[in-house]
Order: sequence, then C-alpha cells, then structure tokens
Amino acid sequence: MLKIYGIKNCNSMKKAFDLINELALPFEFHDYKKQGIDAQTIKVWLDHIGQDILLNRKGTTWKKLSEQEQKDALENQENLIQALINHTSMIKRPVIEKDGEYIVGFDEEKIKALK
Repeated sequence: MLKIYGIKNCNSMKKAFDLINELALPFEFHDYKKQGIDAQTIKVWLDHIGQDILLNRKGTTWKKLSEQEQKDALENQENLIQALINHTSMIKRPVIEKDGEYIVGFDEEKIKALK
C-alpha cells in the first residue's frame, strides 16, 4: 500500500490524490501539517532521497527564513531535521512511499508506474 505524506490543501497534493484515485490505488495519508512528522521519518527520507530533493527552497516558508536560519538549517543533518519538523511546509509535496522507494513532488509518470 502507498503511504502519502503531505498537506491536504496543496495543489501538488490535489493533483496526486486525483491521479491516485483515478488509478484506484489504495493509500494511507499522513497530513504532517496536522499530525506532525517525526525526526526518524525525516532522517530516512534524507538518507534515501537527499536534502536537495526533499527540501523545498522555492517555497515561501524557506524564503521567509532569515539568511542565518537558512544557513543554520543547512549546517548539518540534525539542524535540517529540526527545521523540517518546525516548518513542515519546507518539505516538498507529496512524498509517496511504496516498499522503501520514494517519489517526491507530483510526477505523473512515476505515479502511473505504481499501478
């Protein structure tokens, strides 16, 4: 079964949900805006995906951080994990996990390949 992480009211999430429902793929949704996200999950993501893919530097949340806060977040993995826990909107959406493999962001072809 797919596990989808994200924020319900997000255009990328809506597109992903529409496609996944169209493909009739069963999934479990984790809304980290409401439910939060734990350090271990983020560490697994960073180890498998990498910060360049996981961290949304184009979003307003990242841009609202001061230059020093951005620098601190990127200083080491522990700081980045804490920053992502405190500012979940900085995590690219959706994060889709299936059998230890990940799709980050809306990618129609990769999602279709999950069928």
